[in-house]
Amino acid sequence: MKLSQLTAYLESLAPLAYQEEYDNAGLIVGQPEQEVYQALISLDCTEAIVDEAIATNCQVIVSHHPIVFRGLKKFNGKTYVERVVEKAIRNNIAIYAIHTNLDNIMSGVNAKICETLGLKNCRILAPKHNILKKLVAYVPVSHADEVRDALFAAGAGNIGNYSEVSFNAAGTGTFMGNDYTDPYVGEPGKRHLENEIRIETIYPAILESKILMALVLAHPYEEVAYDLYTLTNQHQEVGAGMIGELEAPVEEEVFLFDIKEKMRAHVIRHTALTGRPIKKVAVCGGAGGFLLKQAIAAGADIFITADFKYHEFFDAEGKLVIADIGHFESEQFTQQLLYEIIRKKFSTFAIRLTEVNTNPVKYFI
Repeated sequence: MKLSQLTAYLESLAPLAYQEEYDNAGLIVGQPEQEVYQALISLDCTEAIVDEAIATNCQVIVSHHPIVFRGLKKFNGKTYVERVVEKAIRNNIAIYAIHTNLDNIMSGVNAKICETLGLKNCRILAPKHNILKKLVAYVPVSHADEVRDALFAAGAGNIGNYSEVSFNAAGTGTFMGNDYTDPYVGEPGKRHLENEIRIETIYPAILESKILMALVLAHPYEEVAYDLYTLTNQHQEVGAGMIGELEAPVEEEVFLFDIKEKMRAHVIRHTALTGRPIKKVAVCGGAGGFLLKQAIAAGADIFITADFKYHEFFDAEGKLVIADIGHFESEQFTQQLLYEIIRKKFSTFAIRLTEVNTNPVKYFI
């Protein structure tokens, strides 16, 4: 299939608009129209990964971490980043990264961690703001159902576990067309009064063009009257980290051992134990120190993440246990997640999980 078919599907699940500002997710090397027959999935994209793609005849590498975060000014092979990009281009291998946009969705990286740990009742720890919008449209009564159906089909009206959410109020609309109009009701040059329904519904901002197209196509008027509002509401299904619960409280030492085993961690750096059993668990794949306050506010008994600095451990202040399991360890199951995502959609497309351990951190035990 074409590379664009694969990337479009991935971006329909984890839109690029949901990545953090510093990130560089998306197609880094390659052409959208190039043909791909097999994909290699990895956490990182290193020289060894490109060599593996060459050896296994993979035309695209789908990695979690982008090989390029900042602009490259020179390509002379002095850094591993330059060498990876050069080798991929020479061998016509595409590189696609799905990073913080995959972190920030309900079914993404953190959901996989929760699944691995057996957590229940999971939700986003720090939902994002300013990515929801409201549409208000004025529709003749005769077409209200048709317009609502079209908006819902385009992705509007979803709030948490509820769909087809809207508010509707009856009123009277007035308009007068000039000599160049061909109004659906009324006559040019005469003021017309029409019984209308004010339909209000919300939608993710990334769907705006699709929502407006659906509105215009379903609406009978020549000129469609509508208003758009930017909302500061949280989007409960988009954001950083997750928090869930264990089936039953577990003693701290027992749960730390469980984390070590299930997350395949060589070592866990943690704060002093609180002496309280673990029930509520916050997680964040990768560097999650920025979510400590949210984890405490949410009542977490333990926060599992990576890359905490020495002085940041003091910030727990005995309110919870910080468990730093390592960056690679916290995200390693992302590879399996990507395999499952792609296999579900493209059942006959060849996918390979890398056999290369890209963790740059080694442990002397």
